[in-house]
Formats: sequence, C-alpha cells, structure tokens
Amino acid sequence: MSVDAGQDGRQDTVELVYRPARGDFLAGVRVRERRRRLHLVRWGFTTLFGAAAVPAVTAPKGSAVSFVTAAFCAALIWSIPRLQAHHALRTVSWQGEYRTSVSEAGLTTETAHVTLTQRWSVFRGYRETRDHLVLLGRDPNILLVEVLPKRGLPCAQDAERLRDLVDRRLPRV
Repeated sequence: MSVDAGQDGRQDTVELVYRPARGDFLAGVRVRERRRRLHLVRWGFTTLFGAAAVPAVTAPKGSAVSFVTAAFCAALIWSIPRLQAHHALRTVSWQGEYRTSVSEAGLTTETAHVTLTQRWSVFRGYRETRDHLVLLGRDPNILLVEVLPKRGLPCAQDAERLRDLVDRRLPRV
C-alpha cells in the first residue's frame, strides 16, 4: 500500500492490489440493478414464469414441455446478474493482478497490459457493500461501474481511509 499525506495532513492515496473475482462483478451488477430498479423487473418476470410453471404441472392436461420451458425461463431470468458477472470476469481475468490507486485526482488502475485513469467527474456517486465500494458512472444507464474490493487493501484500517477518500469526492447514492 502506498499512502501519501497531503498539505492538510489527510492521506491522499490508497492502493488496492487484487485479482478480479466473480463476486466483485456480481456486487457491481447488483448495485447497478438496484439503483435502476431493474431488480423489480427481473423478479417480476421470474415470478411470472414461475407461476406459469405451476399450472403446467398441476393441470390435468398439463404439458411437461410447458413446465420445462416456464421453469427454464424463470431460472434464466433469475440468473441474469450471475451470467453478466461471469461474462465480465472472463473478459478481464486474463489481465491478471490489478493495482488500483485511489487519490484526490481519481482512480488509476494498472495491469500488466493496460493503464486506465478515471477522474472523479466520471462518477455520479457510490454505494458501499460489505466487501466492496461500487462507484457508479454518470451516464443515464449507468454503463460504467467501478468496483473496489476491500480484500485488495493491505489491512482493515485502510477500508476506512478509502471510504473517507471516496466520501470527499462522491455522494452516497
């Protein structure tokens, strides 16, 4: 971890080192989904298809094909966040270890293959989960989601410093 003190004595940089995991992406997808209230739509369709599967089994002339189709659709819709997380992990896992520096200027993420710098103005706010800080993009559909896994911090006390640094720059949403 690298921590620099600024002019006012506050620590300006917190560094995270981690390999992306499916749980990181799942946390980002879930926060984005809740912010946009898409979880209500997903659960509505899951319930609808789940309810359609019941008569297919209980009706005297119920069809096994109808039951399997409705149950499959319900399971598929319910698993969309997990599928998205799996796809995102497959997309970036080949890059190996991530080193993310969070500073007053923004975030800089480096891997063996790429360096990405994002200013705070790119984000509208953040949400904290038990294991992550999830930063949400400013675009209307929140296509940009940056997940900072707390397990990437060298010690538990750094989580408070990271939270304070992000709090100074972004509102909780």
